Amino acid sequence: MWLIRSRIKKFMATKSALELRDYLFGFISENKRNLFETIIENRTRHLTVVLENIYQPHNASAVLRSCDLFGVQDVHIIENTNEYTLSDEVAMGSSKWLTMKKYNELENNTLACFEQLRSEGYRIVATTPHTDDVMIADLPIEPKTALVFGTELTGLSEIAMENADAFVKIPMYGFTESFNISVSAALSLYQFTENMRKSEVKWQLSEEEKIEIQIQWAMNVIKKSELIVEEFLGKG
Repeated sequence: MWLIRSRIKKFMATKSALELRDYLFGFISENKRNLFETIIENRTRHLTVVLENIYQPHNASAVLRSCDLFGVQDVHIIENTNEYTLSDEVAMGSSKWLTMKKYNELENNTLACFEQLRSEGYRIVATTPHTDDVMIADLPIEPKTALVFGTELTGLSEIAMENADAFVKIPMYGFTESFNISVSAALSLYQFTENMRKSEVKWQLSEEEKIEIQIQWAMNVIKKSELIVEEFLGKG
């Protein structure tokens, strides 16, 4: 799959990616094509989610499901001590609609992830109570934002806390110390995306990004899509 995606990138550099998308769309139903066209309009990369050392499959999968439902396309997964695993029953297939990027090649991958996000213009926001935090409803939505969530038991690492640009929390009025991470993610994504969509912020994807993601979606639902793409690229 990596080799295929590499060839697709080379193809896009010389020809219109629209050609490849339209070719792939010929292998899926009209209903699915219409769904792709509708849903892509509500996808965003203005907000992204970062998961650091999440290890419980149920919670990990629930976060992906929330990302898909709130239109957040990219999920960055940091694997320092825990390997990220999914529960298919909870995820409900949401992972195939998202662009997932893993960081697991270094001893500590948190800084590598943060550096990559900053190079793309993101502000790193740690989701944890802190002396300088703000409520999620009051978090500025103008900057591109990466919301970072930590492990269920210990929260974010010290490195993540020390290198975050800001801190955000969810209002709580009960005895329990914190929300479950999947609930925290769902509440945070709901609030931020609602504020974002009601604003004048240009949160939508570019036309190039829309086509790129639709190619990804089509390949994920077409049987033997790699062979179909190879055949198409061979014609060029």
